[in-house]
Amino acid sequence: MNAEIEKKIKSSLVNGKLPCVVAFKIAEEWKVGPREVGDTANKLSIKICNCQLGCFP
Repeated sequence: MNAEIEKKIKSSLVNGKLPCVVAFKIAEEWKVGPREVGDTANKLSIKICNCQLGCFP
């Protein structure tokens, strides 16, 4: 797990959850796939919210 991505996820939470649009921005910023961001959030027990595409259940 990338510690920098983990730190970015934690600092981007809104009411304890990570908005989907932010997850995609993190993936783009760190040049990783959305799945890696989602997997990292799951390992941290962080829910992704407002997902309009269904990528993050």
